[in-house]
Formats: sequence, C-alpha cells, structure tokens
Amino acid sequence: MNDLAPMPNLETPRIAIVGSGAVGCYYGGRLARHGQDVHFLLRSDYEAVKAGGLRVKSCDGDFDLPQVNCHRDTVEIGPCDLVIVAMKTTANEALPALIPPLLGPDTMILTLQNGLGSDDFLAECFGTERVLGGLCFVCINRVGPGVIEHFAQGHISLGEHSGPPQPRTRALAEMMKAAGISCGVEENLLTARWKKLVWNVPFNGLSIAAGNKDTAEILADPTLEQRVRELMREIIETAGKLGHEIPLSLIDSMVERTRSMAGYKPSSLVDFLAGREVELDTIWGEPLHRAQITGIEMPRLRALYDELRVRLG
Repeated sequence: MNDLAPMPNLETPRIAIVGSGAVGCYYGGRLARHGQDVHFLLRSDYEAVKAGGLRVKSCDGDFDLPQVNCHRDTVEIGPCDLVIVAMKTTANEALPALIPPLLGPDTMILTLQNGLGSDDFLAECFGTERVLGGLCFVCINRVGPGVIEHFAQGHISLGEHSGPPQPRTRALAEMMKAAGISCGVEENLLTARWKKLVWNVPFNGLSIAAGNKDTAEILADPTLEQRVRELMREIIETAGKLGHEIPLSLIDSMVERTRSMAGYKPSSLVDFLAGREVELDTIWGEPLHRAQITGIEMPRLRALYDELRVRLG
C-alpha cells in the first residue's frame, strides 16, 4: 500500500473540512488564517458564518476570519487535495455520499475522529491508500454559531491507515506546523488511537455516567479518580496484549495534565447535555469488542459501557 500512497499538492493545497463543528472549525480556521485555501461544509451554522465569519477564542490568542469559504454541499466544493473529516462518528453513514465529489486522483482523506474504526470505514469506502488518521489532543467547544472556544493544548498526531509514515505524512505535518498547529507523526496509527483511548474512555465516559461532571469535579472525587486510573490501566494492559505497547507512566502524566484543564467539559458530555447522539460504539463499544474477539476480558470498561447505555437510553 504505502509505496502507492498518493502525494497530493501540499504547497498550495485545496482543503475541504467535512464536519465543521469545534474540531473542524478550529483546525480549519488555523489553516485558513495562515492563507490556505480552506472550504467548510456547513449546515446549521451556514447563514451565521456566511454573514459574520468564524471566530476562535483561544488560550493561544483569539482570531477572527471575517471571510470564510462556506458551502452547503460537497458538489459545490469540488475536488480537493486534502479532505479533513471532523464530524462525529455517529454521522459516518453520510460519508459515502459526501466525499466522492471531493476526490481527485491524489486526494488524501484525513480523519480527526475519535475512537476506533473510522480509519477502517473510510479505507473500505475509498481505498486504504488515501486514508490517514489524526489524533487531536485539544480542549475545544463550539459555544455558538461560528464561535469556537479553545481552552488548552491543540496537538495533532498523524499516522497512515495501514503502514509506517510516508513522505506525504511528514509533508502534511509540516504544513500543519507552518499554520501554528503543533503536529507530530506516529509510527503506528492504531497504537496512537489506543493511547488516546486511555484518556477518552474514562473522562468522556465518567463525565456522563457519574452525573454530568467536568474533569475538575471527577478528579476532586477520590473514588472517581481511582476509577479513572483503573480504567486507564485496563486499557493500557489490553492494548499491550493486542500488540500496542503503551507505558503505564502515561496514567500519572495524563491525570496531572487533566488537572491543569480546570473545569473542562469533555466533548461527549457537551453532546449529551445538548441532546445530541454520543459516540458510544466508537469510543467504548469498539475497543471492548476488539478485546472480546481475542478472548481478553475488560470488566471495568464493560461496566462503564453498560452504565452509559442506561444513561443514554
């Protein structure tokens, strides 16, 4: 696969953002601010962004984009060099219809989605040679139409869907860094996804299951902090059994880093409170399923998954 990976134009690329919520608008906004030709697929926020642009309130410095390339459909955008998928995985069934008008012969598809399985889904639909994954370590929320609030962090880790990094992987990382986005390259995308689950599973899950608590409230409760740590250990140990080595020292570093976020509401809690569908299967169900089919038991994840199913109805 990797010898055949297409190398698109990343000097003056045409970029489409599919999923213009917090993640898509934040990273797409930074690229556009740097002068990249970025086109945003917008639905509910289309009129507001068309009229007033995009506003990012950031711990790294606020910025506004008065003029934004807004589109209601991907046919209007047309072929691009890079397609960034930032929609929730709960809406993935729309991608087989949305993405084809954006594809040229060398178009890359970068998914910034959470959990496990989105890379595989896109590879099945559009070919593994097109697909890369990105892990976003960032605290951001959409707080209004066309308004994004960035609280902390912002790093992206990039990897190829089925192989080691390619020249295009490193070129894409350099393009991100040139736009002021902290970005690195992962040798193994799936290992990186398991590493992100070490944070996402406990904090996104317990924020809902424990009664709508932000990260500060979770860590202020000794019982909940212990549960966070036990879930993290179970995920790391399971990942190791599946061939993805993650150091146990990550537990302490992630917990301490989370303390610095103050009262951050994880994205799943924001979705839950807004009445939107939560990514139950990709964040909690899929790692549980992958463990079970290889005979690995994850009792702590199973318990949290069952609690979430009840809370989510």
